[in-house]
Amino acid sequence: MLNLFDRREKPYYQNTAGQVAYSPAGYVQLNWSSERISLTDMQQLYEQALQLLRSTRVGKVVSEHGQRQPLSAEAQTWITQNWIPRAMQESNTHYCAIVEGHNPLHRLATQTIVSNAPAGFHFQRFGTLREAAAWLQSLG
Repeated sequence: MLNLFDRREKPYYQNTAGQVAYSPAGYVQLNWSSERISLTDMQQLYEQALQLLRSTRVGKVVSEHGQRQPLSAEAQTWITQNWIPRAMQESNTHYCAIVEGHNPLHRLATQTIVSNAPAGFHFQRFGTLREAAAWLQSLG
């Protein structure tokens, strides 16, 4: 059982793509690695995030990009056409705060995902995790 007074994130799943964690502040957090990752590893990380979103019913995600490598076109398509629609339907997830990555090519790939996401899924981009978390918390 989670201690509601403990504000630290709780690790949930980790692979070479990164880590999925639950924040008692009311969101699921994806912390991406700087490694080149396979499509399978990326999909597994997102599937674990969806499982956590379903079980917690928080409906909000922070994606901490940091040093994440740019995603392939195939990965971008899978996120926008597969994962996001399922997250919206299966866990009532509609908000994603993105903590910008350092790589300009990565930012371009992120913009493609943001532009191609289904209507009703809302992104905001931030420079820090603190700003991203504050936005999600302001949503209630």
